Amino acid sequence: MSFGDPNNPYGQQPPQGQPNPYGQPQGQPGYGYPQQAPQGVPPQQGYGYPQGAPQPAQPYGAYPQQGYGQGQAGVQQAYAGWGARFVARILDGLILGLVPGILMFASIDSTTGEIGGLYYVGVLLMIVGWVYFAYLLGSTGQTPGRKALSIQVLKESTGQPLGFGMAFVRYLLDFINALPCYLGYLWPAWDAKKQHFTDKITGSVVVKKF
Repeated sequence: MSFGDPNNPYGQQPPQGQPNPYGQPQGQPGYGYPQQAPQGVPPQQGYGYPQGAPQPAQPYGAYPQQGYGQGQAGVQQAYAGWGARFVARILDGLILGLVPGILMFASIDSTTGEIGGLYYVGVLLMIVGWVYFAYLLGSTGQTPGRKALSIQVLKESTGQPLGFGMAFVRYLLDFINALPCYLGYLWPAWDAKKQHFTDKITGSVVVKKF
């Protein structure tokens, strides 16, 4: 017994060639069955945007995610200039070396030249601060000096921070920028991507943080 058709509660079928007294034409599929469109009539599209229609505008503040790789529009305008990088380096140097430098200088006897115990405390503080700066650079792309200047060090291929390992290597290789005659530190002044030598080796770029 079928209870699917309220007009035909007992599922009776009329004889062949006779009209269906229950309102459903014989041979026509009932409810729930897909119906084929007549030949030559294109199928109707479902709900959504028709092909070729303009897409709705993105909400304010929604921008496509993209890294800082080559060939992307607007990236060159985001590179940090040489002046901002220079000031950030000075600030980081003062923060990192001021206290250790004072301790190291005060521990040296001006008469005999002997080195006191505070000298090694200053060296230890400098090493700890240097490792901490590498951690900040690798995890956030910023050190205190770079944060004050609103610039950030990122991986060029991904647009993400370098990670601690690569940031540590970047600090280790910083001496290369001083060879020869500190040329690497001056290189961002005319380089297309504002990179110094260590940036090119590690694949990093310094960009403005908006």
